[in-house]
Amino acid sequence: MTDNHILIRDDIQEFISSNDFGNALKILLEQQKSTWLQLNQGYSLLDKVKTKSFQFNGFEIKIQFNPGRLKSSSAKVDEESVKERKCFLCIENLPDEQKGIIYKDDFFILANPYPIFPEHFTISSIKHVPQAISGNFSTMMHLAKDLSKYYTVFYNGPKCGASAPDHMHFQACSKNIMPLESEMDQVIRKYGELLSEKDNASIFSVDDGIRRFFAAKSNDISFLVNFFNRAYKSFQDHSMIHEEPMMNLLVNYKENQWRLLIFFREKHRPSLYDKGVLWSPAAVDLGGLAIFPLEEDFDVISKSDLILGFNEIIISKEIFSYIKRRLKEPFI
Repeated sequence: MTDNHILIRDDIQEFISSNDFGNALKILLEQQKSTWLQLNQGYSLLDKVKTKSFQFNGFEIKIQFNPGRLKSSSAKVDEESVKERKCFLCIENLPDEQKGIIYKDDFFILANPYPIFPEHFTISSIKHVPQAISGNFSTMMHLAKDLSKYYTVFYNGPKCGASAPDHMHFQACSKNIMPLESEMDQVIRKYGELLSEKDNASIFSVDDGIRRFFAAKSNDISFLVNFFNRAYKSFQDHSMIHEEPMMNLLVNYKENQWRLLIFFREKHRPSLYDKGVLWSPAAVDLGGLAIFPLEEDFDVISKSDLILGFNEIIISKEIFSYIKRRLKEPFI
C-alpha cells in the first residue's frame, strides 16, 4: 500500500493516537470537500434532497429523494457484472484526489462520494476480499465504539444492499438521522419481546408490522458476538445454506453500551422494483430512512407501498419464530 492515498496530518494523528476516530473523520471529510471535486459535487446534490414522513403506530418512516444515489440504487451486483468492472474500493483504483485514514491496520476509512447523510463514510478492507460479516463482526463493534462520538456504523450483506459485494466494507453515517435509532427503546417497548437477559445485556425480537428484527443492548462485546453467531447460525440452519444469510446490520454505541439491530432478509428488492420503482432497500431504509433516487418515485410512493415492500424483503413470521426459539435457549 502506498502513502499517496493516506491523509497524513498532525491533527489527524493526534486524534487517532487517542482513539478519537470521530474527530479524525471530521477533518478527513472537510479536507476531501476542499480538494476532491467529485466528493464536493456529491455533497452539493444533498441540497436537492427532499424528504417526507409517514407516521405509523409508534414509529416513523421517512423517505428521501436523493438524486446522488442513482448509481448505487441501480447498481448491477450480479456476479458477471461485478467481474467486468474494476473494484472501486481497491486502493489502486481510487481517484488520485481520494484520501483516507487507516483503521487498525486492516481497514481504510474513506469519504463516500455519493452521500445519503451530511457525513457519510465507507470503511473498506485494505485487501480485496468478498463482502462477508463472518470474521469481521468484532471489528464492526470496535468501529461503532471508536466512532461513537458522532457516527453510527452499518453493514449491508453482499446480496441485499452492498454495491460492492466483492470487497469487504462497512459504512458510517451521522448519528440519529435514521428514525429507528432514536425510536429503538419505544419500538421495543411497544412491539418487542424479551428473549434473553444477563447482567447488563438483553436481547429482543421486534415485529412492528412492517419490519421483523432482532435487537441487543450490551456493554460486553463477547455477549454480542455470541448472540450474533447464534442468530446467524439459526438462520443458516433454517434455510439449509452454508453461505452468508441475507442481512443488514446497524450498530451504535452510547451510554457505555452497544445497541445492535439485525435485519434478516429473504429478498433483495421488492416487487415495486420490478414494476419500475427504483427502490433497493438496505440498512438505511430498514433504519427508517427509505431512499429514492428518482423524483417521480418519491412523489407517488405511498404508505401502503412501504408496508408491502418491507414485508416482501424481510424474513417471514415462520423464520422469525424459529430464530426466536433458538435465541431463547440458555446462553453459555
